[in-house]
Amino acid sequence: MTMRRSFLIAFIVLLALLPQLPVPEFWITQANYIGLYTLVVIGLVLLTGVAGLTSFGQAAFVGLGAYTAAYLTLTQGVSPWLTVWIGLVITAIAALILGWITLRMSGHYLPLATIAWGLSLYYLLGNIDALGKYDGLLGVPALKFFGIELNTGRSFFYLLWVIVVLAALAATNLLDSRAGRALRAVKGGSTMAEAMGVNTFQTKVTAFVLAAMLASISGWLFAHFQRTVNPSPFGLKMGIEYLFMAVIGGVGHVWGALVGAGVVKILEDQLQVWLPKLLGGSGNYEIIVFGILLVLVLQYARDGIWAFIEARLPRVQRKVDWADAPALAERSRPPHGEVVLDVNAARKEFGGLVAVNDVSFQVRAGEILGLIGPNGAGKSTTFNLVTGVLPVTRGSVTLRGERIDSLPSRQIAKRGVSRTFQHVKMIAGMTVLENVALGAHLRGSRGVGSAMLRIDRAEERQLLKEAEKQLRRIGMAEHMHELAGNLALGPQRLMEIARALCADPTLLLLDEPAAGLRLKEKQGLADVLRQLRDEGLSILLVEHDMDLVMGLVDRIVVMEFGTKLIEGTPEEVQASPAVRAAYLGTEH
Repeated sequence: MTMRRSFLIAFIVLLALLPQLPVPEFWITQANYIGLYTLVVIGLVLLTGVAGLTSFGQAAFVGLGAYTAAYLTLTQGVSPWLTVWIGLVITAIAALILGWITLRMSGHYLPLATIAWGLSLYYLLGNIDALGKYDGLLGVPALKFFGIELNTGRSFFYLLWVIVVLAALAATNLLDSRAGRALRAVKGGSTMAEAMGVNTFQTKVTAFVLAAMLASISGWLFAHFQRTVNPSPFGLKMGIEYLFMAVIGGVGHVWGALVGAGVVKILEDQLQVWLPKLLGGSGNYEIIVFGILLVLVLQYARDGIWAFIEARLPRVQRKVDWADAPALAERSRPPHGEVVLDVNAARKEFGGLVAVNDVSFQVRAGEILGLIGPNGAGKSTTFNLVTGVLPVTRGSVTLRGERIDSLPSRQIAKRGVSRTFQHVKMIAGMTVLENVALGAHLRGSRGVGSAMLRIDRAEERQLLKEAEKQLRRIGMAEHMHELAGNLALGPQRLMEIARALCADPTLLLLDEPAAGLRLKEKQGLADVLRQLRDEGLSILLVEHDMDLVMGLVDRIVVMEFGTKLIEGTPEEVQASPAVRAAYLGTEH
């Protein structure tokens, strides 16, 4: 049994024993509030820590769950065990609408938008007569569980903490899955994730809705624990406090949500007692202390308290349980010599600047085409036109007879185009194996629900088996359990190639794959690319290492200032006076 699992079991045993111990009722009440807050903060871990979306409005979703429960039980006599589902539906619809509008924003506009709708919902709740305005709704009945009335802190404790532990385990399961890798991928921007076939906007909305639903469950529990509901716990102040808990505990760690909620709740209560005595007057001094504490955490411990705890726990290596998993289905290769990619008079203008000027070339099945030229020649822009990162201003890009120049990156990836990047794009906090498995995103279909319930394991083993296969092909199998961020630049580039191969592409685009590689690594890379060519894969290669290019590619396209200068075999290109003088040097 691992130390981490031992800690989890010990924590669950402690939770089970706590209400039976002769501890003050105040402790039980505190533990219940910590549990209520933890549910909301787990949602923020998924939303902010993993997906990179900052929200100050989670308290409003807590309010939706609480008010739905209170209103329906008091006025309509609806069972609380039904109101929780009604509250989830209402919250999910509200989150879908708000997410659809606000998640298209970027930078500081998104947090400002969450503040705006958080305030709006707070004032809306406080001005509706049926909801008691700012006085709220009183006399919410206690929950009953198999005839047992949960009307005390101790009796309520078990239901609450079972839900909290299940939510934490479900979130942990989610992050260790195909859907979880997609969720992590959107934090670094959309370009890489979309190139892997991830619908980044849909993924962001999913994270937003999940966080809102966890907040709604917390609100439902809050209503039946507090037995009264009014707008004050659901305002902007509490929204900021939830985010503060996430940062203190470790915004990227599921179990950091529990640590953050516990530390902030206990500190808040103790400071309210200590500070007036120390300063000799009453006031909300704890807010000042929390402000200073937040600045210190952001300056010196951005990963939060849980990061310090986790660093002292032994790192668990993933169990290799996919050896017997069936291989993923592979797409059929086009016959040798068939035109796979046809770039016809492609043009890209940025205002008055022509970055790619009516460039035409073809890539055939079983061929490596080199695309060379000095910096600023338009090679990467051409890559982006082929992969859908940029739309063409004029001309066309065709893949196996189908126009793709108007399609988004993920749709082009679905049709068999995979790529690496000039500047390595990866998820540093995931292992090499997990990064490579992201490349197989489109070869799986399991979503969030099956991941959280852990019923996606059969498919997951297939995806991980494919990732290991590609790492072995590229000569990096011994690094598969290392964190990607710990690799040097050369191995990171090799990892990107393995990730691209994991998509089972028809056309592979490599943007300076040999940069940062040692001589033996370059030789190994060249051998792998020749093998892939012999298997019928089409490769478009941008590279500055002329020795590698000349000894590897079948044909070369030379670009200069966005224009195609010449196209031919390596020998023809080397023999061209213009190319020899401009790019290869006259000594060649």
